[in-house]
Amino acid sequence: MGLAIYQVDVFTDQLFAGNPAAVCLLPAPREKHWMQMVAREMNLSETAFLHPENDGWRLRWFTPAVEVALCGHATLASAHVLWETGQLTPTATARFYTESGLLTAERNGSSIELNFPAKIAVPTQAPAGLAEALGVKPLFVGRSAFDYLVEIDSATTLQAMKPDFSKLGELPVRGVIVTARSDQTEFDFVSRFFAPASGVNEDPVTGSAHCTLGPFWQERLNKSDFRAYQASARGGVVKVRVAGGRVFLGGDAVTVLRGELL
Repeated sequence: MGLAIYQVDVFTDQLFAGNPAAVCLLPAPREKHWMQMVAREMNLSETAFLHPENDGWRLRWFTPAVEVALCGHATLASAHVLWETGQLTPTATARFYTESGLLTAERNGSSIELNFPAKIAVPTQAPAGLAEALGVKPLFVGRSAFDYLVEIDSATTLQAMKPDFSKLGELPVRGVIVTARSDQTEFDFVSRFFAPASGVNEDPVTGSAHCTLGPFWQERLNKSDFRAYQASARGGVVKVRVAGGRVFLGGDAVTVLRGELL
């Protein structure tokens, strides 16, 4: 008998937008090499694997190249699949045991809200070659537990960026978050996320990056609730709320494919 696998577009309410993630439901743990091969076969920025554990689910995330310690959009996709398939009742909280600790998800109307740890970017000197690889002039450079965070002058500059991915891939981090204030009244800030070292040149919409972006913009805009836009080719909207060392990430999800992994 095969294993159920789904493809879900996340941080969007429309098909073929937002960030696609694969979700594979397992009856029991599987070896890391097998999961990595499945993720490479799916060839999406993230493939999530989950199986029952205690009062929740063990959850792991893989890019086509590596396992990662935290992923927002594939967690939201996992919760969406559990509710959609009846594995969880509509009012139940999704509980995920992960390398980043216990993460939870709850339904909030038509959206899903994730409870994630904040990942503060501490100001740091820009590493050699960062500005050149991005092709922009940084206003701020910080480093979180996973990524570099770079603020630049405008959303227009951000959208026009054409980074050198081979140079970015040499940096010893998961990825590089680039952000600017939004020039549209419906959004507070915009961002893009580049992770060639993790096997993903540009991630369409990165939930975990907003664990760093939320606290960063909280300090600059003197507010704690945001509506953010990730300006990739697919694009996506992330609702961000910062509270007590946690970042709550809200968004929609749409199932695109249902299949069986043989």
